[in-house]
Amino acid sequence: MSNTLVPNQSILSLIKTGTKLWLDSVDPDLVASNVKMGVSGATSNPIIISDLIKSGRFDKSIHEFTRAGFDAETAAWKVTDLLVADAEAVFRPIFDKTKGDDGYVSFELDPLLEDQANTLSVPERARRYVELAKSWSKGHPNRMIKVPATPGGLAAVEDITAAGIPLNVTLIFSDRQYKTARDAVWRGAKRLKNLDHLKSVYSIFVSRIDVYTASKYPGLSPDAQGLAGILNAQLLWQENQKFWAEHKTPLKQEIIFASTGTKNPADKPWKYVAALAGSDIQTNPPATNDAIAKSSETFTGQINQLPAKLIVEELLSKIDWIKLEEDLMRDGLAKFADPHKTLIELVSKKAH
Repeated sequence: MSNTLVPNQSILSLIKTGTKLWLDSVDPDLVASNVKMGVSGATSNPIIISDLIKSGRFDKSIHEFTRAGFDAETAAWKVTDLLVADAEAVFRPIFDKTKGDDGYVSFELDPLLEDQANTLSVPERARRYVELAKSWSKGHPNRMIKVPATPGGLAAVEDITAAGIPLNVTLIFSDRQYKTARDAVWRGAKRLKNLDHLKSVYSIFVSRIDVYTASKYPGLSPDAQGLAGILNAQLLWQENQKFWAEHKTPLKQEIIFASTGTKNPADKPWKYVAALAGSDIQTNPPATNDAIAKSSETFTGQINQLPAKLIVEELLSKIDWIKLEEDLMRDGLAKFADPHKTLIELVSKKAH
């Protein structure tokens, strides 16, 4: 992406619908260019950090950490911390201006807690998530701690919230996961002295669902195929709106629409961006934000516009949503833990 991109009518029209636009990267160059475009937050994960390290741009930092005696895994976390902190500094003015309602950078806790080889019990994993959340968030007011909607991650949500830590519950595919996370946040919130700084977001993965239904449900009607991810996200957004309207907080407790990059070459790059425009947060891949910035699209609020009734009925009745969650979580956890192992290996090689 060019570093010269500036806010254009397409990006501005999307933001004017009420959507907060975040970047799915902490690449310093992309953060700098995207904040000029109107992006107001960012997120990181091991794949993003690995790609940045592969570029060779951070070899000096890796060598400094390894010369200081840190092993490859610790050095990987040090580099991650450094990159996220740099992005936090860029978005801090937005955080301050919105009094903590925007301007965050998500920091993903140890994915190896969800590795298949990990023998820790669910309570032990939860305790570890809480310890890591407290450690990595200390001194970083606009760092949003990211935990997965796994049994261990969900079991940690209440205590992380009660510690006053901004929280991003990620890898959500289903109503069950969302409600479990949200209710745990509310239990934790009730343990706080006040709700002034309570901030939680729920990352709903969108395009992965449509990739799944295309493979597992080829018999869906042509009109319904490719809309399951959008419908699921819209329904969960409605649930979230209803709940927090009844449990009012000074800051917004929001849905993040994640996995918004299109996987089907026949789709416009902004298919999901357009369908979910109008509220909350979209965390988009750099290529998606780039495509929007270079387009002549004018976005309008569509988040409330569900597909036609017959399509909704078809998607809700023909898809086994329980199995969908199980299958996508299995796949999601592999994408969660394996990249972190690759990241550690990469740092190890760079260190020598």
